[in-house]
Amino acid sequence: LQLLHFWLFLGIYLAALLCNGLIITAIACNHHLHTPMYFFLLNLSFLDLGSISTTVPKSMANSLWNTRVISYSGCAAQIFV
Repeated sequence: LQLLHFWLFLGIYLAALLCNGLIITAIACNHHLHTPMYFFLLNLSFLDLGSISTTVPKSMANSLWNTRVISYSGCAAQIFV
């Protein structure tokens, strides 16, 4: 069950990275998309990349190593990021 958790979260994580990367690239490269709506969409994509990259990799590592341990500094880093 833990390997299923790892592969499922890996697929979701990679899909989120790919989709947000495509959104960022499309908005940055196309000058017609430099409007306020796309500016906020670009910021939302950056925020999504940041938020998913702080919690999901630690969850995947915990499922592979069969542990639930997180250090105090790691927890504080996840909260503040």
